[in-house]
Amino acid sequence: MAELDIFVAMLAIPLVSGALLTVIGERKWAPNLNVIASGCTFFAAALLTADIITNGPRFAMGEQFFIDSMNVFFVTLTAFVGMTTSIFSGPYMKNEHEHGRLTVARLRLYKSMFQLFMFTMLVALTTNNMGILWVAMEAATLTTVLLVSLYRTPASLEAAWKYFILCGVGIAQALFGTILLYFAAERVLGETGNALLWTHLVEVRGELDPSIMVLSFIFLLVGYGTKVGLAPLHNWLPDAHAEGPTPVSAVLSGLLLNVALYAVLRSKVLADGAIGGDFAGNLMMGFGLLTLLMAAFFLGRQKDIKRMFAYSSIEHMGLITFAFGMGGAVANFAGLLHMTMHSLTKSAIFFAVGHATQKSGTQLMADIRGLVRINPVIGWGLMLGTLAILGMPPFGVFASEFMILTHAMKYHPWATPILLLALGVAFAQIFGKVQPMVFGETHAKRLPHAPAITPVFLHLAIVLMLGLWIPPYLTRWFQEAARMLG
Repeated sequence: MAELDIFVAMLAIPLVSGALLTVIGERKWAPNLNVIASGCTFFAAALLTADIITNGPRFAMGEQFFIDSMNVFFVTLTAFVGMTTSIFSGPYMKNEHEHGRLTVARLRLYKSMFQLFMFTMLVALTTNNMGILWVAMEAATLTTVLLVSLYRTPASLEAAWKYFILCGVGIAQALFGTILLYFAAERVLGETGNALLWTHLVEVRGELDPSIMVLSFIFLLVGYGTKVGLAPLHNWLPDAHAEGPTPVSAVLSGLLLNVALYAVLRSKVLADGAIGGDFAGNLMMGFGLLTLLMAAFFLGRQKDIKRMFAYSSIEHMGLITFAFGMGGAVANFAGLLHMTMHSLTKSAIFFAVGHATQKSGTQLMADIRGLVRINPVIGWGLMLGTLAILGMPPFGVFASEFMILTHAMKYHPWATPILLLALGVAFAQIFGKVQPMVFGETHAKRLPHAPAITPVFLHLAIVLMLGLWIPPYLTRWFQEAARMLG
């Protein structure tokens, strides 16, 4: 019962606080409520994680929700990034209000939609029902559309519309894939109401019709892959990052892409059992390499700093998709580690970028210079975050990329030159653009509200620690999740 209470609290906190902030979000203490609610959600997630590690998987609300070693890892990461983003967004959104970019009503909308977004992410991660997973992903789309369009400029409205249309097409594909999955499962499980429960599906995956599951997985991969940012349906992501508030960029890169890929991974487990062979893995490897290459070469054409790091997110999601496509204990472990490193590092980068753009008054990289002179903490935060995301040792991204590359050299040597080319191009493009922004000359002024820089270095400290040493309990956690993926 205690475990169920913790789980219910974890879901109820963002839902209730989101509703409360909708009503009173214009009060002066509303940002503090946003932080407190996010902190309580993370505390509940940590307690739930400790219980799952100690006592094993748990069902909740009948069999509609299921928490195991794989999804509780994502739950903790999601709650942690949500908490640090809420801390960062307090002074950031105050500065936006001071500059006249946001009204009080839109600040209220931001805080309420942020909490509802967290609620949809946690529901998507913990549900045992593939249908509820689809509903939660659609709800996440609706909340983030409102967040992306928060500034109500023509560019932000266009970005929100593109995001809604492309992700709407993707989520429709995922719905069709879910219907096909139900069609295949009902033949085996009968009309018992369990045909969309993942724990029941995984038990009979070897009996599911392979021809139906081939079509189902293709639609699920393309559908949820749209929200992952996989090419060629990635176009919404750079615009959404560039035109929405920076905290939204942080949670889009750090959370939404992970949750969408989690849905793909759950589907892959079922497809592997039903189809056999490497069909699902090869498809993911193909999409991953295409996405990685495309993003690497598009990086050099970007002039907006948030668009550039959005393409960096696309690049890394392509690499992670490729890792999970290879499969096996090492590749799955590396994929999970890289997801963690990317979420923490990229959100830290967007925190630093948000304050940098506010100080410079622009998102154009050519006009952002001398960050170490304006505010050394922000300048070094951006530089260290950039080095981390580019895979420089001893940061954790280096460890996960090294594992992915060595595994590819052993089992898929044909892919190694492609990986090295894409990673090399991305390194040159990003580092060449960030270096003058940090160390160039500038005459920018200070901001009226001091930035919340603690989340930047907290994230980077964790990434650095995991590059040097992974705690044994975290290693066992990754290993168990990797084993569940096959």
